[in-house]
Amino acid sequence: MSKAKVLIESLPYIKAFWGKTVVIKYGGAAMTEPQLKQDVMQDIVLMKYVGMKPVIVHGGGPEITKAMKQMNKEVKFVDGRRVTDAETMEITEMVLVGKLNQEIVALLNQHGGAAVGLSGKSGNLITARKLMNDGVDLGFVGEVTHICPDVITTLDRDQFIPVIAPIGRDDEGNTYNINADDVAAAMAVALNADKLVLLTDVPGILTDPKDPTTLLSTLRVREIEDMIGRGVIKGGMQPKVRACERALNGGVGKTHIIDGRISHALLLELFTDQGIGTEMVV
Repeated sequence: MSKAKVLIESLPYIKAFWGKTVVIKYGGAAMTEPQLKQDVMQDIVLMKYVGMKPVIVHGGGPEITKAMKQMNKEVKFVDGRRVTDAETMEITEMVLVGKLNQEIVALLNQHGGAAVGLSGKSGNLITARKLMNDGVDLGFVGEVTHICPDVITTLDRDQFIPVIAPIGRDDEGNTYNINADDVAAAMAVALNADKLVLLTDVPGILTDPKDPTTLLSTLRVREIEDMIGRGVIKGGMQPKVRACERALNGGVGKTHIIDGRISHALLLELFTDQGIGTEMVV
């Protein structure tokens, strides 16, 4: 009976999300821990089979750093952004597109999905421009200027799951590494997504970072500035919240910041009454 109750609890959500696009930013521990990787892939395939349209945008910072060190390449960050010269950009593209993207595709297919790997160069998916960080030149670090969703629409029509590496190109043909949270937010807006979900290594937004019981189940856009001003939202959480804010202002229905270290976090957040992370809404 307990199993039956779980299925019945999920029914309203399955009905509500049928045919809806959900953009998932995949990163953190869920991308490195073997069992968590399997759990996330199962969640995404299940979402597809119950009629949702999952679109995956993945990161890969730790793997890029690992590859750079193996090649005796200096790793340098400015305000959390990787300084990316031409050689670093080559390594980044090799890791994100050639390695991680294909690993995710293989895992999804292994669990019964039909996934296709893409970078922002595929079908002119992501147009970017050079990002300046308060006047500091970070090299080939970019920001999204335009999303052309045609290739995603085509894949969706044929029931494929798109898996996107956050690499973009400008009109002159320069390749840029782009923050995956920012790409996921821009992708969600361009696809008119119902939800944007960011998998992180924290429970969500906590009013006291040392106390998990202070988790905010819901945060409204109008509350963001005050919480940043009071230091509640700070550090690595601030750009994630800003990405969610841009998505909501761009028409995305809801955004979620959840703990990817929890087994089957996506299903728990999307298909249960209580959820597990912080839901951000207008």
